[in-house]
Amino acid sequence: MQQRRKEIVDFVNACGTVRFSQLKARFPQVSEMTLRTDLKALDDARKLIRIHGGAKSVDMIVGTDDFLLRRAQRSVPQKTCIAQKALTLLRPDSTIYLDSGSTTTAFARVIPDERYQIFTNSLSCASELYHLTQARVCLIGGLLNRYSQSLCGIQSIEAIRTIHFDIAFLGTTCYSDKAGFSCGMEDEAHLKRAVIEQSEQSYVLMDASKVDLTSTFSFASLQTVTGIVSDGTLPDTLLARCRELDKNIL
Repeated sequence: MQQRRKEIVDFVNACGTVRFSQLKARFPQVSEMTLRTDLKALDDARKLIRIHGGAKSVDMIVGTDDFLLRRAQRSVPQKTCIAQKALTLLRPDSTIYLDSGSTTTAFARVIPDERYQIFTNSLSCASELYHLTQARVCLIGGLLNRYSQSLCGIQSIEAIRTIHFDIAFLGTTCYSDKAGFSCGMEDEAHLKRAVIEQSEQSYVLMDASKVDLTSTFSFASLQTVTGIVSDGTLPDTLLARCRELDKNIL
């Protein structure tokens, strides 16, 4: 039992956040009841944090999102796949918003040097875009969130509300049918809502590991975004819901 629980903690720490279905797949010989007992015991021992639909590493600070550098080292193939798919949505001479996050940063890294006007609140995205000569890159100001290396707050929201975006690319911490898309910081949730309101199209960049989990602050429902750019492994239930709502899935 102790060895199994150690392996569960190692698995959660490696992924950052895991769904219960991922745990069942990782430990196929263990019953659901035993896994739930393990999660409760490990949560009580403060070796991980139980959340709705799964578990989160204790390295993911309560009330914030995880440090960007740690997130950037997880699910690298999935982030690369999402970035390449998102490229197909770009059009020259358009106004683009890039949200903060490790997946949007991976996307910023591969954006070609063409005529775009790009706005971002992300320091990591801006550092990936600095070499572009044809694009105009604008950094949205505000208070620094050292965990996500981004700027947010009332100053950021007021700036966003003066801009119209042709397309926005948003990151998310979690997605569930009940809570929609959610993140760990209230200021960032407010900013994401403002961006969606100001955007002609808005896409969430999200791999399958974020599905069926919830974070603290909801910022959008599936109905309020244009679509999702994924790694191609989203659950069938979510894909069916997207088709029902006529949402684009890449």
